[in-house]
Amino acid sequence: MLHVDFDYFYAQCEELRRPHLRGKPTVVCVFSDRGQDSGAVATANYEARAHGARSGMPIRQAKAKLEGVEAHFLPVDFDYYDGISSGAMDVMRPRADVFEYVGRDEAYLDVTGSTGGILAEAEKKARLLKKEILQKTGLTCSVGVSSNRLLSKIASSHRKPDGLTVVAPGEALEFLAGLDVSRLHGVGPATRARLAEMGLETVSDIQESDVFELSRAFGRKTGAYIRNAARGTDATPVRERAPSVQYSKIVTLPADSADYGSLKDPLERVCGLLHQKITAKRECSAASECSCSYRICPT
Repeated sequence: MLHVDFDYFYAQCEELRRPHLRGKPTVVCVFSDRGQDSGAVATANYEARAHGARSGMPIRQAKAKLEGVEAHFLPVDFDYYDGISSGAMDVMRPRADVFEYVGRDEAYLDVTGSTGGILAEAEKKARLLKKEILQKTGLTCSVGVSSNRLLSKIASSHRKPDGLTVVAPGEALEFLAGLDVSRLHGVGPATRARLAEMGLETVSDIQESDVFELSRAFGRKTGAYIRNAARGTDATPVRERAPSVQYSKIVTLPADSADYGSLKDPLERVCGLLHQKITAKRECSAASECSCSYRICPT
């Protein structure tokens, strides 16, 4: 299985249409209606990350990190990014036995049949895929190659940007051992903190831990998942699925506040606007033939 992850996707897309940005700190932002210092960072290129700018960071904080640096703060342009993403997906889709779209900047490819299940052939396919994507879209991407989804996803972020990491079945334990537990999919801040309380901070710590201790702390299902993930075990298949469609409406509070009650009126207004946006879409003409439970369908 291959996991393809495009490097600093939004910022890289901006570099494609503004080549003069290459090599300069560039931050793509979701600006609010309270001015150019209000909102959040969507993504930052590696030059900006070197100064501490990160996705999800308040724009004001990112600007403080980049003070005195020739940095560029740009608004998101999702329509433009969607077009580039579609072109990249069109390159990948025919190269997969089974193709799974995950989001604008990532996808899984099951290539078991076309490679005969031979890891060296899968690596060769990954190299050719990276080259073709670069030639046809101008984008670099990082690819993880392994026998399962979990390992491939972790591997794709191992040598960013423009990386390729192959994990053979017999190398999984060693590859994972030194990683922080947060690198395991599904281990968020709360789970990481609980694991730290148990003295489990690296994946190797979990590999050597008692599965019953994990089950007592997280429940049998989650405990077993954490233990299996730490050992590189994952039986989840790659599945074809249609791209998801999200409807959203973003507003900003008129002033900073720690009073949760102040959210009531803005939330009601946003919900009303979002409801109008959704109901404005045509009712699905194939509702009687579709297995989904939605009356309002993006297609």
